[in-house]
Order: sequence, then structure tokens, then C-alpha cells
Amino acid sequence: MKAAVYHRYGPANVVKLTETPQPTAAPGHILIRLRASAVTAADTMIRRGVPRFGRLFLGLRGPKNPAMGTQFAGDVVEVGADVTGFAPGDRVFGETGLAFGAHAEWVAVKADELVAHIPDGMTYEDAAPLCDGPLTDMNFLRNLADLQPGQHILINGAAGSLGTAAVQLAKAMGAEVTGVCSARNAAFVRSLGADHVVDYNRADFTRHSGRYDVIYDTVGKSSFGRAKHALKPSGLYMSPVLGLGLLGQMFWTKCFGRKRAKFSATGMLPVDQQRPLLRDLLELLRQGHLRMIIDRRFPLDRVAEAHAYVDTGHKRGNVILELGQA
Repeated sequence: MKAAVYHRYGPANVVKLTETPQPTAAPGHILIRLRASAVTAADTMIRRGVPRFGRLFLGLRGPKNPAMGTQFAGDVVEVGADVTGFAPGDRVFGETGLAFGAHAEWVAVKADELVAHIPDGMTYEDAAPLCDGPLTDMNFLRNLADLQPGQHILINGAAGSLGTAAVQLAKAMGAEVTGVCSARNAAFVRSLGADHVVDYNRADFTRHSGRYDVIYDTVGKSSFGRAKHALKPSGLYMSPVLGLGLLGQMFWTKCFGRKRAKFSATGMLPVDQQRPLLRDLLELLRQGHLRMIIDRRFPLDRVAEAHAYVDTGHKRGNVILELGQA
């Protein structure tokens, strides 16, 4: 089968398409013919080996696992022994976690990991990114922020994959939403439900003294130190982009002051903690509170080009690899 791999950290051109053995459905696993996969900002960070302390897990001198991609949607082709709840022909989506391998034609995953049936009427392309941005947002908005109706939240990076979902989910939770994006995306972010929009080229949201209950920095371009002035006295700064600075701020704010900095590695949470978030996310989708935004689509043989586009930092919503028609 065709699969994307990388053997050293670096820019998008380290991504290569190669022929690898097709996996099989071992006991407890399901074999999936992939139809779509998302190329995420996290994928490009893993490819570059940043933040550098992440190489302690990925490989110090180079990736220990050359496979790429975590987000997928496709069709179950075969189920291994002892698998219940899935059958050949089922349309499914999920994530592979640190096993990677979703930027390929086939993948085998454990049936008890984060894999679920695609709702009726949803496309493979819309389902593939669900366990990336939207699920991460549910964890941050609900578990970390405990976002309440009437609270004011600012979402930095409102036009990206996490940002587009976060704007919609925060609005569905009854919050007053401010989105930070470029001027060209302002009308688009408003169409998602943002009450206010800040053009980062013309205004600095960190100068908005004491305005926000929550600042959700989906792209990690700010910091607690810069943003704390804009928080209310018991406000929260949170970001899914972990660096040593944020790590230090988390420990410091836990001990001193009322304002807090928080991080969570959503994909590393136990599956039994992720499943309720995913179930509620699917219900919000069913109710029409969330629509998936697809920016560009690339065939698998242009996976390096997809990575290069995500590297620009200007994608709107999600970037999808098309992996074959059903």
C-alpha cells in the first residue's frame, strides 16, 4: 500500500510517499480502508520535531516511527477475533494516536481505542478531523474552562481548524465570543457565530484590559504573560500548544495569583475520558451547532504539498487528504 513516511525532522520535503506492507486485522483490531485523513498543525510539528522536548518520545536524532498522520475516516474491511461493535462495511472515523499511520491507504486500529461510527449523512472528509480540532476544543472549553453562558471568551486563531470549531462550540455553550484573525477572514469568522472580531494586524487584544473570562489561544502565538492583562481577575489563559514557557506558567499560576494558565494533551487522555466528549460533540453536530470547514483537499501523492500548505499558517479550517472513493 502507499503511505507517507519521514525519516528525519525537517520541512515539508522530508515527507515521502512509499510502498509499505498492508496491515492485517489482528485480534482485537479492525482493518480500515481509508477514505480521508486530516493534515493538522500537530502533524507538522511532529514532522519538524518541535517543541524539541517532544523528541524524548518521538526519537532524539530522528523519528522512531516513520509513519505519519493520526486523523482518519474510512470503511471497515475486516474485524479481528474478539471484536464487537464493528462489522465489515461500517463507515468509521477516529484517531491512531502515537501509532500514527493515518496518511496511508489502509490502517489497522484497536477496536477499543478512539474509533466510532460516522453519523448518517456525514462525509468522510467532514468526519476525518473530528478527533482533532473539535474534540480538543470540547476538552478545553468544557473540562479546562468550564465555559458558562454569558462568559466572554476570546479565541486566538479563530480561522484555523481548532478556531473554527471553537467559535461555534463556544457560541453553542452560550458564551460571548471574540475571534482573532486576519481582516480577510473577519466576515467568515463572524458567519461562524463570533460576536466580535479582532484583526491581529491592526489591534492587539492583549491591550483589552480585564475584558475576558477565558482566552483560548488555539495557535500558541501569545502567552499567559502577554495575555493576562486582558483577563478578568479570575480569568483563564489556555492553549493546546505546549512549550516550556506555558509549562512554567502553569506551575507558577497554580501557586500564585487568581489568574490561571492551563494546558491539556487531549489525545493522551484515557479513551474512557474522550468518549463522553466525542458523544456530546456528535450531538452538537446533529443539532446543527457545528459544521466542519474544509479549506483544501490533496490526493495522497501530494501529501508533502499538503504539509507545506499547513506550514504557511494561513489555512482556513481543515486540510484533507483524499484517499480514494468509496
